Formats: sequence, C-alpha cells, structure tokens
Amino acid sequence: VQLQASGGGAVHPGGSLRLSCTASRGRKTLGVMGWARQSPGKRREFIASITSGGSILYSDSVKGRFTISSDNAKNAVYLQMNSPVPEDTGVYFCGADLPVYGSSCLLVSSVDYWGKGTQVTVSS
Repeated sequence: VQLQASGGGAVHPGGSLRLSCTASRGRKTLGVMGWARQSPGKRREFIASITSGGSILYSDSVKGRFTISSDNAKNAVYLQMNSPVPEDTGVYFCGADLPVYGSSCLLVSSVDYWGKGTQVTVSS
C-alpha cells in the first residue's frame, strides 16, 4: 500500500491548512487511517484517526481545532487544520492499518503503512 500525502506548507497562526492523503488501494480494504506528526526533537505522535466506518479519535492537543474526514470513493483521508499554533509545526505523516476487527485507533508504534511526510510550518 502506498500513501501519498500533500497539502503541507507555511501558515500563520490562526490560519488554516488542509492536508490530503490518498491510498493506492480501496479505502474499504484498509482499516484505521489517520495522521501523526513529528516535531523537531520529538517522537512521532498521534494526531487523529478515522475508521472505515467513520469513527474518529483526536489527540487532546488538536481536539476542537483539527478535523479528520475521509472520502471512500477517492481512497482519501483529509486533515483540516484550523487555528494552528506554532507548536503544530512538524512533519505530518499519513498512516494506515490493515483491517483488524474492533480496532478504532492508530497506534503510532505499530502502524502497517506510512506515507512520506509533508512539512507544516506555523509561524508569524
């Protein structure tokens, strides 16, 4: 499975940015998909995930500001970033797991597939 992420760039605090991730196989053949980010000097951390059935989880750091969504017809997952802050700066990675019954969370340490990251820089 190949995951292609796009949409990163520079954004001012309080602005908005939308990340996209397209999978090389049908969305319904995958399990949980989502986003993680790696900030300078830090480990990769979970940001948001969505199951094929539409169940969503967010990290506390982005809850209320970021929105994850998916379009099964396009094999795509999106991350709408609203009101970003400088601490949101980092490389954002799209991840996907193979289907596992009952799984609803993307565990960063054991994700089956990662795409290449896209840089997001939040600064004034």
